[in-house]
Amino acid sequence: MKLNTLKPAEGSKKESRRVGRGIGSGFGKTCGRGHKGQHSRAGGFHKVGFEGGQMPIQRRLPKRGFKSLSKPYNAKIRTSELNKLQPGMVDLLTLKEANLIPAISLSVKIYLSGEVKNKYTLKGILATKGAKTLIEKAGGTVEEIKEA
Repeated sequence: MKLNTLKPAEGSKKESRRVGRGIGSGFGKTCGRGHKGQHSRAGGFHKVGFEGGQMPIQRRLPKRGFKSLSKPYNAKIRTSELNKLQPGMVDLLTLKEANLIPAISLSVKIYLSGEVKNKYTLKGILATKGAKTLIEKAGGTVEEIKEA
């Protein structure tokens, strides 16, 4: 490779639009702005979603639904999925290493669904009442985490 052979990537350099340079350029006379109206004039500007004074569609339609921003950080697993782990201490890191929860997760809650066959000590993990009693019945413990 030599400095004199370097070229920009294909399609990365685009020629600027030269307006008002005659009919043959494709941008003569009105310079690609059409005829009359707000868009054709210098300073013809309006906000995104502006519809000429008509009530905009985002204000005509009702608000509906909600997308939680915290959802990807809160994972949940079933009690039956604990059986995939070795008996002993279970925390956030061991669940991530076993691919039971996504790596992005910051908190986990265990729900009652299925049997627990081994003895587990849950540390820093939330559990429902039913899941907690099932884990304790199998000989395990659930260490409470203090919520702020």
